[in-house]
Amino acid sequence: MTTVRTAFALAALLLTASHTGVAQAQKVGVVNMQRALLETEDGRKAKEQLKKLFDQRQKTLDKQQDDLKAMKDNVDKQRSVLARDVWEKKAEELQKALAQLQMTYMEFQRELAAKEAEMTRPIQDRMARIVKRMGQADGYSMILDSSVVYFVPSSSDLTDVLIQRYNAGEGKEDTPAQAAKPPKPASNKAKSAK
Repeated sequence: MTTVRTAFALAALLLTASHTGVAQAQKVGVVNMQRALLETEDGRKAKEQLKKLFDQRQKTLDKQQDDLKAMKDNVDKQRSVLARDVWEKKAEELQKALAQLQMTYMEFQRELAAKEAEMTRPIQDRMARIVKRMGQADGYSMILDSSVVYFVPSSSDLTDVLIQRYNAGEGKEDTPAQAAKPPKPASNKAKSAK
């Protein structure tokens, strides 16, 4: 999907340049958003929190898998000494336990994906605001995500600049929660000075 958007953006840029009759030099930059996400302070914190959650869920899965293996070994050992109907019932319980393990695994995968999206969305939104500012302030025609660009000169790669500006605190003031806050009333000292 991103590749298609990038292709359309490049086609529009080329069409615009050729339509004007004069091919003007277009200033294009790229950022590696994935690398920027992993290298910002907030991105590293999010990654650490996700790893802790993953490790907790993995312990749960490992325990269930060990229990299931012990159950299977027990059923296999008892196969020759149990009555057929008793053995079939134990084999059915084993299948149910396997199905439960698979459901737990899928549930944990969904949970981790949702948590990752929840934690990274604000970071990505803030980065997008910074990239937009960079483009406007520095006269870029467009700034693309480098994950869909096969070649770019290092002078056009803005990833390090994005990471530095993000870690310096840029983009925080544009958050919707801050924009919705009413202005602070003037303090009593300021009023009495008048």
